[in-house]
Amino acid sequence: MRTFVASAKRADSQWHVIDAEGQVLGRIATLTARLLQGKHKASYTPFIDTGDHVVIVNAGTVKLTGEKEQKKIYRRHSGFEGGLREERAVDVRKRKPVRLVEEAVRGMLPKTKMGDAMYRKLKVYAGPDHPHSAQQPKKIEVA
Repeated sequence: MRTFVASAKRADSQWHVIDAEGQVLGRIATLTARLLQGKHKASYTPFIDTGDHVVIVNAGTVKLTGEKEQKKIYRRHSGFEGGLREERAVDVRKRKPVRLVEEAVRGMLPKTKMGDAMYRKLKVYAGPDHPHSAQQPKKIEVA
């Protein structure tokens, strides 16, 4: 009996919509990372991208638990000396609310070329509207 190995050509990619309104950021990020990697499928193969596309709407209203809104710090570096930039989650939410969800999901994906390909399948929108209705995405509930 042979072992089944999925191929990238045969992997059928589906579209999912997650409504983040009032949901906890970590729960949304873990569910999204599993969908992007394809771990929810029986045909999951670690070295082949068999994941689905995920659209997250209402990312601007996602919840952070505890005191993370005031204490969580987002860092980025320009690559030059003294190029470290830090800002708190409350400021990130005002300036670019989509970044909260994007960075949480990005941190849960593999740090490889395949992880980059998975991340490109993520679409995040601050409001309730998205331009992907033609793909007929299925609505996913966050537990």
